[in-house]
Amino acid sequence: MLKAVSLDAVREARSRLAGIAIRTPIIRLDLPDLPFELYLKLENLQPIGSFKLRGAANAMGIAGVEALKNGVYTASGGNMAQGVAWCARARGVRCQVIVPDRAAKTKIEAIARLGGEIIKVPFDAWWQTMMDHRYPGIDGVFVHPFADSGVMAGNGTIALEILEDVPDVDTILVPFGGGGLCCGIAAAARAVKPSVQVYAVEVDTAAPLRASLAQGSPATVTPTPSFVEGMGGKSVSAEIWPLAQQLLAGTLVVSVPHIAQAIRLLVDRCRIVAEAAGAAPVAAALDAAASGTLRARRVVCVVSGGNIDTEKLITILGGELP
Repeated sequence: MLKAVSLDAVREARSRLAGIAIRTPIIRLDLPDLPFELYLKLENLQPIGSFKLRGAANAMGIAGVEALKNGVYTASGGNMAQGVAWCARARGVRCQVIVPDRAAKTKIEAIARLGGEIIKVPFDAWWQTMMDHRYPGIDGVFVHPFADSGVMAGNGTIALEILEDVPDVDTILVPFGGGGLCCGIAAAARAVKPSVQVYAVEVDTAAPLRASLAQGSPATVTPTPSFVEGMGGKSVSAEIWPLAQQLLAGTLVVSVPHIAQAIRLLVDRCRIVAEAAGAAPVAAALDAAASGTLRARRVVCVVSGGNIDTEKLITILGGELP
């Protein structure tokens, strides 16, 4: 059973990640008429363009050299795959990746570029791999993309940096995919500053956490396909659900058009390229500012990644939806 990661585990992860993951900058997004100060934690600037490098590197570091001799593998739509492949290449070990057949072209190309061996499967088989923590016929260490204590401790290092750079932060908005990023950040933030509230951000075309919170138990939803990737699964895993209930202040749900608007805003105002999941917290902050639903003074949005297909980005910047 997964438990909330301890502050000691997060601090150990920070030492383990030295020289691998970078300390990403936090910048202020200064917009008129906002009722709170809004900051961006730019995880899109990691070497693989995503926060996933932190969790992958920490989990593999914990596994150790001997265990990794038979290689490593993961199930990922792209960003965790890149993190595992990047670390595997640095260690000189084999990396295999189970990817859904609708994974983004940009991410597939990046996995191959990093030396990962790609195994495409139907979405349901990919999802089952994450539920089972294994894929038949593959040996090696399986790095789960979210339901792993080492991965969550690596993710928690983001919270340490946020609290050091914006010590008066009271609210952190984090995209909710599998929940490992939200729960890792929330556990570390609570340990350092219990008053900080961490909200998950979901897209309205697939918001399993909202449905789960409404019924008081893990719920299954039917995702509606869109250009939004890296978030919006079918359900909240039974492993993550207790942590999400315990650690998160709630979930903020945003629309696909508002995510596209946030992507355009980040390019226009900050020259920052964010993928859909990375821009979703910004969309949520702007929605909350307009509706007055978020009582906060200083909000940090975790821009989780920037791996978006160029063609999709061009379409979005042109004012249309991919």
